[in-house]
Amino acid sequence: MTYTDHDMAQPILTINSKYTPYRLQLTEGLHLKDDNWNFVSVDNNEQGTWPRVKGQTVAQIIPTWEHLEEDNIPTACPVRKITEVKPQVGWFELQEDKVQRMPPWRYLGLEIGKRTIVPQKLEIKAKIQTLADVHQLCGALNWVRPWLGLTTEDLAPLFNLLKGGEELSSPRELTPEAKEALEKVEHLMSTRQAHRCDPDLPFKFIIMGKLQHLHGVIFQWRNNIKKDQGREDPLLIIEWVFLSHQRSKRMTRPQELVAELIRKARVRIRELAGCDFECIHIPIGLRSGQITKAMLEHLLQENEALQFALDSFTGQISIHRPAHKIFNQDAKFTLNLKDVRSRKPLEALTVFTDASGKSHKSVMTWKDPQTQQWEADVAEVEGSPQVAELAAVVRAFERFPEPFNLVTDSAYVAGVVSRADQAILQEVSNTALFELLSKLVKLVSHREQPFFVMHTRSHTDLPGFIAEGNRRADALAAPAAMAPLPSIFEQAKLSHQLHHQNAPGLVRRFHITREQAKAIVATCPSCNQHALPTLSAGVNPRGLNSCELWQTDVTHIPQFGRSKYVHVSVDTFSGAVFASAHAGEKTLDAIKHLIQAFSFMGIPKELKTDNGPAYRSKEFCSFLQQWGVGHKTGIPHSPTGQAVVERTHREIKRVLNQQQPVLKTETPQTRLARALFTLNFLNSTFEFLNPPIVRHFGANPQLNIKERPPVMVRDPETGRTEGPHDLVTWGRGLIYLLVVLVLLISLTLGDMGIYMTDFDR
Repeated sequence: MTYTDHDMAQPILTINSKYTPYRLQLTEGLHLKDDNWNFVSVDNNEQGTWPRVKGQTVAQIIPTWEHLEEDNIPTACPVRKITEVKPQVGWFELQEDKVQRMPPWRYLGLEIGKRTIVPQKLEIKAKIQTLADVHQLCGALNWVRPWLGLTTEDLAPLFNLLKGGEELSSPRELTPEAKEALEKVEHLMSTRQAHRCDPDLPFKFIIMGKLQHLHGVIFQWRNNIKKDQGREDPLLIIEWVFLSHQRSKRMTRPQELVAELIRKARVRIRELAGCDFECIHIPIGLRSGQITKAMLEHLLQENEALQFALDSFTGQISIHRPAHKIFNQDAKFTLNLKDVRSRKPLEALTVFTDASGKSHKSVMTWKDPQTQQWEADVAEVEGSPQVAELAAVVRAFERFPEPFNLVTDSAYVAGVVSRADQAILQEVSNTALFELLSKLVKLVSHREQPFFVMHTRSHTDLPGFIAEGNRRADALAAPAAMAPLPSIFEQAKLSHQLHHQNAPGLVRRFHITREQAKAIVATCPSCNQHALPTLSAGVNPRGLNSCELWQTDVTHIPQFGRSKYVHVSVDTFSGAVFASAHAGEKTLDAIKHLIQAFSFMGIPKELKTDNGPAYRSKEFCSFLQQWGVGHKTGIPHSPTGQAVVERTHREIKRVLNQQQPVLKTETPQTRLARALFTLNFLNSTFEFLNPPIVRHFGANPQLNIKERPPVMVRDPETGRTEGPHDLVTWGRGLIYLLVVLVLLISLTLGDMGIYMTDFDR
């Protein structure tokens, strides 16, 4: 328990109060093992103003552990007894060497003068070797900060030495920055001091420093200094208030730092004096212009943290600083009161982001307002899903400087983006995450156009544009094995967007109705743009089987450049097509084309061409004789004899115009190959649902299996071997046999290990 005695005119920090103080300060440790406890009571008859000592004496009373009777419980007594020859308070007797009658009074590590308070001489251990040494040094400096004004920025090099290594004996060495910080501490310890409060003056608080190291001062201001006291400083610094070096949040907005300082200062002044501030000075600077009272009121209304910090505050809030060199030595901390984050959705582009930890994909997708097509930006980012999605958000801010809406299914990312404007970053051990956060803060803080951020729940089956965009982002981010499979109708739409096959081809491939297939083709803007009237098959002579009669001709496609001469061959029976791009239409080019066509579709019995010079040359005729191909030409200067191949020219050009490039740079040969794939493998007719390539090779007698080797069959149940039986077909891993009058059963072919599943004959 501590009892103080000093001059009434110079109190340490006491005020008149009708309440009795209840705080006791022990100066020696108690033995907790002693279970016989007695509690000191306070005499209610002595309530009134707090007793103030008069004899410039500070006494530290030593508690006793002797058992007390009920009749001799210590009670409060008049303070004049402390100054007697044998000091005694109640039943406690004071030791003579504990009584201090002249200033400075040493009390709890402080030297209290008539007007000032300074810490007692602190020994700074400059020889640092271990983590324990650094911790002791920082602990001592942290204790004297409120009276000396050692800012977090000043002590940051020393605080950084506490990081890393969990062992107390971990080696440490003072860095040049830390040595400079210690020198500054020694200078401030010899020049700075706090003051004893004046009970007649109100308390005030001011926020000082620069972002990110804000601090504050609890002070009193004397306005009634007489002329003969002109040199006396009107400023009475009571205590300095600092923010924690290690903040709980990775991203903190400047308004939140101001609110935290105000909250700590108000709590501290209630502890010291039991009252609140008369005025709080918040000298905010703007990037352009001067802050007004209306701006400050708007800031207080919009910021929730400041509202909580100033709850029940009845004093004044000033945007000006008192005229003093301590307050004016630092520039005002700058805030940008313009908030680029909109609280309401914008009439602008909407960007959806998503990420996956398994596929490491960072995705953003949006619907282009001009083309009404969905665009996407996919990148691979190592790290957690939050880091990958944060990378997608950073790319979105880099790509879209104009106003846009951001929709994310990560609550963490949505919160980070909402707080990024002018945010102060806490140091993060994850280097990749720290770089992304730094980029985001810079992009948002320097952004001119507004944006809106929204969090949505993922994997919902809700209708509407937001759910659709989120599903698209999920599908792009999901691994290939886990990507959600769209419906059959959606698969047909996606396939048509890529290949632009006709309606019968969609019916055959995806087993949808004719109406659905026609609707897909009808709603395709590219197909509508290049749609042509349907023509009949015509009356040109056709072959009865594949490779009986071909038609060959040349068409020009200017966008192919030097390879604009496209040679085309079509089988008149199956409709299978082969085309190749060349730099000319001479005999040599025609021969090259036919050799490539033979390797793809086989050798025809007869070839029909026009009567152009390339096809009438001796060299061309000799080539056809060499391959055993008959040749005939149509009516001179009449395209009607080549109607099948002319119609094929039109189809090739139509498909080329419909198909969008898949690669950034596609050669004419690549584009032509994609068009041939659509015409040969995907397109069909409602009369013949099989595509041309199936009709071509399925009806070719040259491709049928002529030899059916007999095979023996062993029944695995009875162990009997039967046969021989004719082989119907074979392939890698499986063969199919024709067994008369019996059902095929599970078969095993000797040592080949070929297993078959039962099926009916």
